[in-house]
Amino acid sequence: MHKILIVEDDEKLRDELEKFLNNNGYKAESIKKFDNTIHDILKINPDLILLDINLPGADGEFICKEIRKQSNMAIIMVTSRDNELDELISLNYGADHYITKPFNIQILLAKINSLLRRANMSIENSNRIDAKDFTLDMSKNTMEKNNKSIELTKNEFRILKYFVENREKIVSREDIIECLWDSESFIDDNTLTVNITRLRNKLEELGLKELLQTKRGQGYILLKKG
Repeated sequence: MHKILIVEDDEKLRDELEKFLNNNGYKAESIKKFDNTIHDILKINPDLILLDINLPGADGEFICKEIRKQSNMAIIMVTSRDNELDELISLNYGADHYITKPFNIQILLAKINSLLRRANMSIENSNRIDAKDFTLDMSKNTMEKNNKSIELTKNEFRILKYFVENREKIVSREDIIECLWDSESFIDDNTLTVNITRLRNKLEELGLKELLQTKRGQGYILLKKG
């Protein structure tokens, strides 16, 4: 369930928004004290904030700017300032939307739904690596091709990811072991041989038998098919 934080000093509006959002599938909460707003927002770490501009202490535009330096959370400015300059400043500081009061609450809900849907798609895309001949899914530790998915162990996945990052370059066994050491997953030479054999078998299951080649005395190379 997505978490939405309401940063609004109008108590009546704040309570209405919180109740409405909780009734529409979100977990909504509010900030009621504004002496350390930026710290409180980052500590709560919501998926989206509804941020007023006219707040006690730091104004919403400054808060938006500072939050954006440290987080990619979605930000919707909800304010009574109905002028292009404030809208431009807010958008330049990193706000995703700018809505003026009074507003249609259903339109606000539609904008929230849209923003969070796009955020989910971005996260999903960031977890996937297009290796041309196949796809690596970092969230599932799988490699995929033509709707067929094969599960990899953590070490197999890290090794294959390292090959993808060094595509068409010869990678030595020492390089691979060092890569795994850096990822806090040490393996010895014999274990590496086992992992490479398993990777070859799994690539073959996807019809990519000749993709991973051995370069005698040098290491391995991941080719591009065709």
